Amino acid sequence: MGKGKPDMNTMSFGSRTSLRPGRNSEEPRPDTPLDAAWMVLEAANDLGDDATIAACRRVIDASLNHRPASPHDLHVVLNYFR
Repeated sequence: MGKGKPDMNTMSFGSRTSLRPGRNSEEPRPDTPLDAAWMVLEAANDLGDDATIAACRRVIDASLNHRPASPHDLHVVLNYFR
């Protein structure tokens, strides 16, 4: 092995990193649940995911009517891409 290059045998696979595996640091990160709901709605429409589409619509509707969205719907929307 060359100097400064980690040896596969000595790498720490249990160490924490700032990025989750499979998550691109350039992925858009919505600022609000409403922004997330619109992003997820688009993806769910592309995939034909009817249950998620319904949850997104409820989150959007609640936000536009100044009501809190259900915790379940928020969970679906905010964790869709994980």
